[in-house]
Amino acid sequence: MKKFSDIGAATKETPTEVAEASDVVITMLPTSSHVYDVYTGQNGLLYGGNLRPRLFIDSSTIDPQTSRKLSTIVSNCTLKEQKEDHWKKPALLDAPVSGGVLAAEAGTLTFMVGGSEEAYMAAEPLFLSMGKNTVYCGGAGNGSAAKICNNLALAISMLGVSESLALGQSLGISASTLTKVFNSSSARCWSSDSYNPVPGVMEGVPSSRNYDGGFASKLMAKDVNIAATSAKEVGLRCPLTSQAQEIYTELCEDGHETKDFSCVFRHYYSGKNEI
Repeated sequence: MKKFSDIGAATKETPTEVAEASDVVITMLPTSSHVYDVYTGQNGLLYGGNLRPRLFIDSSTIDPQTSRKLSTIVSNCTLKEQKEDHWKKPALLDAPVSGGVLAAEAGTLTFMVGGSEEAYMAAEPLFLSMGKNTVYCGGAGNGSAAKICNNLALAISMLGVSESLALGQSLGISASTLTKVFNSSSARCWSSDSYNPVPGVMEGVPSSRNYDGGFASKLMAKDVNIAATSAKEVGLRCPLTSQAQEIYTELCEDGHETKDFSCVFRHYYSGKNEI
């Protein structure tokens, strides 16, 4: 906290103190348990139940069930001050982001938002001040559901691209050549044209700097685990999810949990750098 106070940012000691000083609170935390504790724990944002903030925005990547439970808890709280905007009670939006570190630095994040449409419309200028796109996904928890599905598709597509590029190398095709084929053909996707996993093919991505930075493998493993749990809860067969879960878990257990998830190309498929 001292790091931020030293550059002039206002800081508080507890979430309760943050809430007491804020009209809008934005959170982004690693796991569902962290989010639940920050909101409902001792000295949490919702302490006392009579709140100053009219709007809470949680941009964490967590399971939809936790987002929906928190939304209900927030809506059962009261506001300390009624204003002339017809808001009778505080609201929570689940608003995870897509785009990773590069988009965060460039201000081009996409927010996928669940919650009341009235709260979404009020928050949209805030989202557009931090990112480039917002998508209203429907009721509470739908933003979290959209993020989990998006990251599941990304996790699986990265495996497909990595597996194909490693196979191409084994068959004598350079990764650069095969990437050109992908990106001008039906295999084109974000993992091939914007976040290529082969060192030496693309500049400015984690594979170009020994997979440092970017989106950690342990975080991708966490998101795939959430997807697998959600699929099980609704009784949906998801064999690719199960396979991705095994691969990213193994990647972490082998000591690569802090490397970007695209390191699966090198450390699972034994792919080679582009010369």
